[in-house]
Amino acid sequence: MEGEGSKYLLLGLVLGSVLSSSNPVESKSACDFPAIFNFGDSNSDTGGLSAAFGQAPSPHGETFFHHPAGRYSDGRLIIDFIAESLGLPFLSAYLDSMGSNFSHGVNFATAGSTIRPQNTTMSQSGYSPISLNVQLVQYSDFQKRSHNYTTQGGVFATLLPKADYFTKGLYTFDIGQNDLTAGYKLNLTTDQVKANVPDIISQFSNVIKSVYEKGGRSFRIHNTGPVGCYPYTLDRFVITTEQLDKYGCAIPYNGVSEYFNQRLKEAVVQLRKDLPLATLTYIDIYSLKYNLITHANELGFKEPFITCCGHGGKYNYNTSARCGARKIVNGKEEIIANSCKDPSIKIIWDGVHFTEAANKWIFLQFLNGSFSDPPTPLHLSCP
Repeated sequence: MEGEGSKYLLLGLVLGSVLSSSNPVESKSACDFPAIFNFGDSNSDTGGLSAAFGQAPSPHGETFFHHPAGRYSDGRLIIDFIAESLGLPFLSAYLDSMGSNFSHGVNFATAGSTIRPQNTTMSQSGYSPISLNVQLVQYSDFQKRSHNYTTQGGVFATLLPKADYFTKGLYTFDIGQNDLTAGYKLNLTTDQVKANVPDIISQFSNVIKSVYEKGGRSFRIHNTGPVGCYPYTLDRFVITTEQLDKYGCAIPYNGVSEYFNQRLKEAVVQLRKDLPLATLTYIDIYSLKYNLITHANELGFKEPFITCCGHGGKYNYNTSARCGARKIVNGKEEIIANSCKDPSIKIIWDGVHFTEAANKWIFLQFLNGSFSDPPTPLHLSCP
């Protein structure tokens, strides 16, 4: 990755300037997305796992919501910023029955989700049983039942999407990271993890096709991040000094992410041919996150590898005492894995996920179409 960060940062600035001034795509009328339907893992989970297995504890949510809000961050996620930019409310989690409003979309993402179903329970591996194929089943059921309830009228009609929202809505996907780390947890070699990628991508493509068949037309697909730069990876797995790049990221693990992203982008290209009425935009989240971590100081952030909310260790990360972990001290329960003094200058929130400040920075980079293929602004990414 020698020199890649500066190159991509410059590219983003150039593309941003072009798109804001002379790109003919700007002459197109802005899309009027009435709803968002999101599929994914913890990077976009707004309360799914918390509803199913217990709320993500304090201090999660402290910066924006000022209380736990089902998100593994101190505040808003990228999906929250997407919703805000489109003038839509934050997405309620499909699994959350408390105070949910699905009139402008729904979020099927749950933390720990994978594309390919895992052969382990959540207690064994930590991965969610709500894999992408299950999220598809939930979406299909939600679509059918929404139609039944809205035609009946009454209060339910005001809390569910209108029938045409399923075609006019924006479909966002952010999933795949856990499929890669799951392989390493099973002690697979890097080559063995890579060998699983074609099947994982195939299953992902099948879900996109199924949503298309049910009316979905506007898709924004995020690739996976540089897992070799996360404290979770650097702390958990055996990594030699020779395997680190000049910034401190683990080359083999980032290599797997890059391989996954290459295959994902190829799949998106094929899907454009297979689904002629759809618009599919591929977002290079990997480059944005890698640039942010490796150029943290230049961008106003500090200590990119040090977890904000954690407890001990080289990276302030301890898998046995993750963010919000508690223990009894002098007869009283205290949080031993608390947040840092200023999350706004930190990138990594809990060893795996990003702070609100980092999520906002990433979102602002691709909002105008930079780091996107095709380079289409968010508000124009419809057929």
